[in-house]
Amino acid sequence: MKIDRLLAITVLLLNRGRLSAKELADRFEVSSKTIYRDMDTLCQAGIPIVAHQGISGGFEIMEHYMIDKYWLSAEEMSALVTAVKGMSSALDDQQMGILLEKVKALLHRVEQGLGDEYRREPVVMDFQPWGQRQGLKPTVGLLKKAIQEKRRVEMEYIDTQGNAERRTIEPASLILKGNIWYVQAFCLEREDHRIFRLSRMQHIEMLDETSETRMIPSMERLEWDASWSSAQEQETVLLFEAAARQRVADIFPPEQVTVNPDGSLRVHVLYKLDEWFYGMILSFGDQVLVEQPGEAAEEVKRRAQLIMQRYDNQDR
Repeated sequence: MKIDRLLAITVLLLNRGRLSAKELADRFEVSSKTIYRDMDTLCQAGIPIVAHQGISGGFEIMEHYMIDKYWLSAEEMSALVTAVKGMSSALDDQQMGILLEKVKALLHRVEQGLGDEYRREPVVMDFQPWGQRQGLKPTVGLLKKAIQEKRRVEMEYIDTQGNAERRTIEPASLILKGNIWYVQAFCLEREDHRIFRLSRMQHIEMLDETSETRMIPSMERLEWDASWSSAQEQETVLLFEAAARQRVADIFPPEQVTVNPDGSLRVHVLYKLDEWFYGMILSFGDQVLVEQPGEAAEEVKRRAQLIMQRYDNQDR
């Protein structure tokens, strides 16, 4: 829409200074003639656009012009920039980029005249996974489009048992929880709302079929744990070697950890004895001992023996 483009042009000029008609035309995928008409419109609206001729020419807004920003302080705008930057790291979204430009333009004007301590970023948020360039951005983008256009999605989903099943879903909302992306959707096969982890979704395709209008459960009613495992929580006691202290600190809160005189660590926690639990325990190798419950200790022992057998068979 023209009004959106006009606002975006204003913000870009405020934030970046002088830009040529060609740069603006390329940015908004319009002709240079359209940009010149936009500049006339902005001037008529009272925005002081200055045109410069020559090789380094272009359009800019008079130096002391600023958008009214009285309703947000510098600290509030800085926090908003941080949040939008974080979401931009996880989403390929042009609207998010334009929003970031808008807020940065306002923040730049507010910061002028303040001390250097106000210009530093006290918090940096980056939701892009380690070691991945694209990560789940394409999947997030596809699901977001499906939600906006109210279209069904077909995909192959890997469940907690490692089974791959074809599912047809009606995406309702994307959820970023604990640095992990999920989608809340109505599953046609299960005839109920489900939570799907995006990293377990494969061969995703948006269908031409329209999603039906359904009542969506609120976030408070989402039973996250039930979506992953039907196992009951049990009192679990784990004994870690001192060398595992760093990883223990990454996983368990301090109130669950007791440091013994010899440096070892005993952890008391409620856990579901499911695949995630056993995978976590085995990832510590010989640096952990399951003290309670006994059934969990026996299961870890059984799995460790299977690992040994696998390597023994390979050597034969």
